[in-house]
Amino acid sequence: MAIGPAANRAPLPVTSEPTRGSKMAASAAMERLRYMLGLLLLLHSTDSFYVPGVAPINFHRNDPVEIKAVKLTSSRTQLPYEYYSLPFCQPSKITYKAENLGEVLRGDRIVNTPFQVSMNVEKKCEVLCNLPNKPVTLTVEQSKLMAERIREDYYVHLIADNLPVATRLEFYSNREEEEKKKEKDVQFEHGYRLGFMDGNKFYLHNHLSFILYYHREDVEESQEHTYRVVRFEVIPQSIKLEDLKADEKSMCTLPEATGSAPQEIDPTKENQLLFTYSVHWEESDIKWASRWDTYLTMSDVQIHWFSIINSVVVVFFLSGILSMIIIRTLRKDIANYNKEDDIEDTMEESGWKLVHGDVFRPPQYPMILSSLLGSGIQLFCMILIVIFVAMLGMLSPSSRGALMTTACFLFMFMGVFGGFFAGRLYRTLKGHRWKKGAFCTATLYPGVVFGICFVLNCFIWGKHSSGAVPFPTMVALLCMWFGISLPLVYLGYYFGFRKQPYDNPVRTNQIPRQIPEQRWYMNKFVGILMAGILPFGAMFIELFFIFSAIWENQFYYLFGFLFLVFIILVVSCSQISIVMVYFQLCAEDYRWWWRTFLVSGGSAFYVLIYAVFYFVNKLDIVEFIPSLLYFGYTALMVLSFWLLTGTIGFYAAYMFVRKIYAAVKID
Repeated sequence: MAIGPAANRAPLPVTSEPTRGSKMAASAAMERLRYMLGLLLLLHSTDSFYVPGVAPINFHRNDPVEIKAVKLTSSRTQLPYEYYSLPFCQPSKITYKAENLGEVLRGDRIVNTPFQVSMNVEKKCEVLCNLPNKPVTLTVEQSKLMAERIREDYYVHLIADNLPVATRLEFYSNREEEEKKKEKDVQFEHGYRLGFMDGNKFYLHNHLSFILYYHREDVEESQEHTYRVVRFEVIPQSIKLEDLKADEKSMCTLPEATGSAPQEIDPTKENQLLFTYSVHWEESDIKWASRWDTYLTMSDVQIHWFSIINSVVVVFFLSGILSMIIIRTLRKDIANYNKEDDIEDTMEESGWKLVHGDVFRPPQYPMILSSLLGSGIQLFCMILIVIFVAMLGMLSPSSRGALMTTACFLFMFMGVFGGFFAGRLYRTLKGHRWKKGAFCTATLYPGVVFGICFVLNCFIWGKHSSGAVPFPTMVALLCMWFGISLPLVYLGYYFGFRKQPYDNPVRTNQIPRQIPEQRWYMNKFVGILMAGILPFGAMFIELFFIFSAIWENQFYYLFGFLFLVFIILVVSCSQISIVMVYFQLCAEDYRWWWRTFLVSGGSAFYVLIYAVFYFVNKLDIVEFIPSLLYFGYTALMVLSFWLLTGTIGFYAAYMFVRKIYAAVKID
């Protein structure tokens, strides 16, 4: 921050001698200026600025690097379990990390482990727990559980210095033969497989080869070198007890890869085995700030660009066509309707002007409509802010659970905007019971969400999964709902209801006009099918990546793309809604309030169909409870998406209807 020289500024005219008050104000201003300059110098003197909680940790050689366990996950069951739900080696004292709301809802239970890892200190092979002459004995029950988790394809997730463990996968891409010999494609799998199956036999990965990469920081010659952890890999191996040669100091020797047999887990009897690990350190050029790039690198960024460009071109092409058609048609309509000399002929014609006395007639159930639209506004504000903040990099995956925590709190605080818009619309629709309306807005959509989540949570509790929300967290969420969201919705509703209602440009007739018989294509369901195609087509590629992140334990971090897709979605929903309401009014059907809300959310129907397609083709879920979880959470997503797109379309259509009726002369 630079302060320009005083010479560049015009001198202030001196009018009178400074008073005592002005002297005090000037001295206070000087104090503030000194404070700001001091703060700027302090910030300037620091090396760099980091978001709280994600600043780098510097290690010296031999410093302990703690390995913690997060959870066990499987895309086949969708049920996370905590690390010590299986009979792994335990430290003398088990300590769980205090978790934020997002981590609890994700099923993370971060806990310490007995792995002893020191910065830049190699370990060839070490027994994790129990002496070599006293191996770990799994009971029949434990063996059954271990075999079941291996069959269900579970992955173990560990972290070192907040960096998740990854398994390196090397494979040849579809290149020419000569190029194949030169380079392999490397991808990383999150976590490591608990074990594997060969026929009907189960094998456990009981030896972990940790490969940790460090970046040596530049320091002055007199200072000791500092290191930062920049990558955490693991090579899991299954080695039979007899092949692990261990001494009394808990050191062991790994057998040659060709001659070793894997460690089988027989679920019908007790099994004896050793848990062992080795540690290898490598220096890396990767800076600490770029250490997450390995996990977040997507091999298919081009697909995103193609989909974005395709969506933008389609949306703008259709925008151009729709704008030309509607603007030309509307101009012609308005010009015809406004001809003073042909007013009688005009009244005999069919068209949207004929329903001017009924177009703003309040619909049935105005309280429910305004409540749903209020929740839609709440969702819109929350999603917009979350995506924008995440796009700026403030909700990175290194801050575990930050995205979900932020979304929950923002939804609560956005209640004031939801209440305001719902209250104003309710008054416009001639509503009088504002207290009941505010309560309906604050409880209708959140109540449905809470009810579905509670039922699903009961099933997850029954499976003893860490994905079950603990009772204290559920009470805390209820307190947030009734202690933060409800009062804010009431506050917003009160001010919205007191504000002047929306100014409708034409008066409503006493007697409702008869609606002529409608063509088949004006049917609600046909309208939903037609209106949903364009918004869904603009976003379905991104939907695939979002589903992969949710259901297949992938990281999603392309919020820049998501922000563009969200803007395209808003534009396309608005356009389609305007076109559909124009056709409806031209057919002399003035019951557009509810219909516009339903039809604009038509893309949610396609999201539901896509979710079923994804379940059948991409996921390997066969059991009842995982299927119930998938379709339960999908139903919530579809409901929320319908509210969001319906609200966007409704407000676009409402603005359009007010505009066109304000442009014609009504006697």
